Amino acid sequence: MNPLIELTLTRVREFLREREAVFWVFIFPVLMTFALGIAFRNTAPDKTFVAIEGDASNPRVSELANFLAHSPEISSSVVTPDEAARSLRSGKIAIVIQPNGDSYSLRFDPTRPESRTARLIVDDVLQRARGRNDVVQIGEQRITETGARYVDFLVPGLIGMNLMGSGLWGLGFTIVIARSRKILKRFAATPMRRSHYLLSFMLSRLVFLFLEVAAVVLFAWLAFGFTVRGSWLTVFLITLLGGFTFSGIGLLVAARPTTIEGVSGLMNFIMLPMWLLSGTFFSSERFPSVLQPFIKALPLTALNTLLRAVMNEGAPLWTNWMHVAILLGWLLVSFVVALKIFKWQ
Repeated sequence: MNPLIELTLTRVREFLREREAVFWVFIFPVLMTFALGIAFRNTAPDKTFVAIEGDASNPRVSELANFLAHSPEISSSVVTPDEAARSLRSGKIAIVIQPNGDSYSLRFDPTRPESRTARLIVDDVLQRARGRNDVVQIGEQRITETGARYVDFLVPGLIGMNLMGSGLWGLGFTIVIARSRKILKRFAATPMRRSHYLLSFMLSRLVFLFLEVAAVVLFAWLAFGFTVRGSWLTVFLITLLGGFTFSGIGLLVAARPTTIEGVSGLMNFIMLPMWLLSGTFFSSERFPSVLQPFIKALPLTALNTLLRAVMNEGAPLWTNWMHVAILLGWLLVSFVVALKIFKWQ
C-alpha cells in the first residue's frame, strides 16, 4: 500500500487503542457542555443579596428591612458591621446599606458588576419607598431567543477548544514518544517521505474530526435545544480547516522536542493564552483594546468566531474571510516549517 495510507491507518488504530484519548476527545466535551449548560441555563433572574448593617431592634433598620422585603429582586438580611465587612469581602453579598438618620449610606466594590447593579436596584427601591413617582412611563418586552443564550455561545467555543486540544496533544505526544523510543529513527530507514509521515497524522484526524463535533452538537440539541442556524456544509468546512490548522501547529510543536516534559511545556505555552483570551467561555471583547489585535490573530479566536457566526447567526463563510485567512495562514506556515525542521532522532 501507499506509505501515506498505511501510516494513516496506523494512526487511527493507535488512537482507538488509547481509551484515555477517546475519553478526552469524545466524552469530556459532552460533560463540559452538560455541566456549564446547567450552571448557566436560562432561569429567572437571581436575587441581589444585600446586607443591612445595624441592630435589628433599631426602628430605622427595621423600616429599611421592610422596604427591601417588598422588592422581588432583593434578598436582604440584618448583620453586624463585622459580618457585613466579611460578607462583602468574600462576595456573599453585593452591597451593604447603613441607615444614617433620614439618609442611607451604600458600601460596595465598584469593580464588581453585580455590586454596580445592586446599587441601582437598591436606590430605585428606596426612592420609590419614599414616594418617588416616575416622570415617564416606560414599557418593556422580555425575550429569550435561541442563539442568544449562554449555551449557544458555549457550544461553538467548546468545539473549537476540543479541536485545538486533540490536534495539539494528540499529535505532539505521539510523535515525541515515538522519537524518545527510537521508533522515528526506524521510520527514517523505510521508503517513505517525511511529508508522508506528517500528513498521516493530519489525515487520521479526519476520521474522528466530525464525530467530535457531532457528539457535542447532538448532545446540546437533545439537552438544551441547541440548533445550527447556518449551513451544515459551511460548518463542515470550518471544522475541517480548524482541525487541519491545529494539527499543523501540533506537528510544528513536536518537530524538535525529545522528551515528554519538553513538548508538554511547549504545548502549555501555546495553548494557555488561547484558553484565556480566545473567547471559549466568555467574550474576548472583555480584554483591553490594546490586546485585541493579538487576540484576533490567534487561531482559536478565528475558529471560535467562525463557528459562532455560522452556528448562531447563520452567516455565510465569505462574510468572515479574514478569519478564514488567519486559519489558512497558521496552517500553511506551521506545516511548512514543521517539514523543514522535523528531527527524526
